[in-house]
Amino acid sequence: MTSVQVATLAIDEAAAQTLFTEAHTAYHFTDQPVTDEQLHAIHELMKYAPTAMNSQPLRIVYLRDEAKDRLIPHLAEGNRAKTSSAPVVAIMACDTEFHHNLGRMNPQMANPDNAFPDPEARERFARTQATLQAGYFILAARAVGLDVGPMGGFDAPGVDAEFFSDNSWRSLIVINLGQAAADGNFPRNPRHEVHEITLIQ
Repeated sequence: MTSVQVATLAIDEAAAQTLFTEAHTAYHFTDQPVTDEQLHAIHELMKYAPTAMNSQPLRIVYLRDEAKDRLIPHLAEGNRAKTSSAPVVAIMACDTEFHHNLGRMNPQMANPDNAFPDPEARERFARTQATLQAGYFILAARAVGLDVGPMGGFDAPGVDAEFFSDNSWRSLIVINLGQAAADGNFPRNPRHEVHEITLIQ
């Protein structure tokens, strides 16, 4: 981190390293457990993620032990060992019927149940907003001291059938949680420089 970057931070450098610059995707984990208290602490941070209309469509299922074993056959072959080593796995899902909670989440809104009459448009909206929340989830997990391994390689219809057959949730991504093993990270690959991806107009 350069001195210019440090000078512009509203958080201290150690926090920035924990959340961003020194955090790596984890591929292999120790057997140190992830506690329910840590999972609740994640929620207490990530719940403040901004969502349109305060819709908050993200839903999370945490899996351990036998429940995790039900997920593994639905993962891409290259992701199964990663998840097997993780003490806890989180399925990030969106609730396609989130609009039924809008009256409580957004009490200023008139007729919230009628805001999304098109189911396909409602699901697209839910997926976008829940994905934004999932990004905050990753930062919150790092903030409580966990390493994170998000994955997109899985059979979403299979996961939905296995875990969400009786509700309106639909899977988005899978995130492994725990403490990274000594060999649990790869060296960091290159990142874009600011001038390559940014325009200031």
